[in-house]
Amino acid sequence: GINAEYGGQGLRGKTKTMDGPINSVDELPVWNFDGSSTDQSDGENSDVYLKPVAIFRDPFRRGDNILVMCECYTFDDKPHPTNKRSECLSVMDRVAEEHPWFGIEQEYTLYESDGITPLGWPVNGFPGPQGPYYCAVGAQNVFGRKVVEAHYRACMFAGIRIAGSNAEVMPSQWEYQVGPCEGIDMGDHLWVSRWILCRVAEEFNVVVSFDPKPKAGEWNGAGCHTNISTLKMRQDGGMAHIITAIEKMSHKQREHIEEYDPKKGEDNTRRLTGRHETASIEQFSYGVAHRGASIRIPRQCDNDGKGYFEDRRPASNCDPYSVTSRIVRTICDLD
Repeated sequence: GINAEYGGQGLRGKTKTMDGPINSVDELPVWNFDGSSTDQSDGENSDVYLKPVAIFRDPFRRGDNILVMCECYTFDDKPHPTNKRSECLSVMDRVAEEHPWFGIEQEYTLYESDGITPLGWPVNGFPGPQGPYYCAVGAQNVFGRKVVEAHYRACMFAGIRIAGSNAEVMPSQWEYQVGPCEGIDMGDHLWVSRWILCRVAEEFNVVVSFDPKPKAGEWNGAGCHTNISTLKMRQDGGMAHIITAIEKMSHKQREHIEEYDPKKGEDNTRRLTGRHETASIEQFSYGVAHRGASIRIPRQCDNDGKGYFEDRRPASNCDPYSVTSRIVRTICDLD
């Protein structure tokens, strides 16, 4: 038999032994869990269904064992309110011929096991100011590389489309990139990569935080910069389509902000201040190679006249299904 680790969107999982190997989600049964223990149902009617939707290789148990991304459904077979994937999938199906590609830059912060002290920071104190930590090397500037390297290898083993990683501007803050992924795959790959990160960090007794502003003051926040293109944007003359898409997004600032963190913008208010490489949450702006704008057009894409653009507003704790769905609905005129 093999082990199948079923996981839902709140970064939880549990294990089921199966007659294996398993080659597709169609071979996996619907399972359930006690939703009253996760604030997803009440005790009198507690079962929430887990419907398998995507499979990855299990980098921890290895062999034929698998990780299973699941959607949550209520007792009457409706998508659970916390299930943002179901709507995202229907949106992506409607725009399949546009071939929307995404790449997401996931920032996060590593903490000591107390969950209070960032990894390598003095207890109740601060390290030296920002400057030497971004893409750094050396024990005086880098905290947690073993976690980062183990996570990278685990993602590659699992089949996650991890594209890169780097140390970030704040000490003990890191970033990895996932993509390009088309349509619904973006959310699947990012959520499973987050689960793998938290699971790897367990081995080192380290806590992962996806909080978008873990430290107040002169410290960078954490985002989930989302890079987007459609087929037309990637082809010759694509810059006109990029500008059109950005113009459409400029009219829906509030609608996007509400989908870019779990608290409808409340978390991002701490981060999107107009400082520390962010634009103000109140204003929409875009520019070429401008890291203080809401949306950045990469210099290379401007030179090529085609490519993609980067939405810098999504918070590090965003739901990628909500983010990618909202972007597609705006730029493809679905609402």
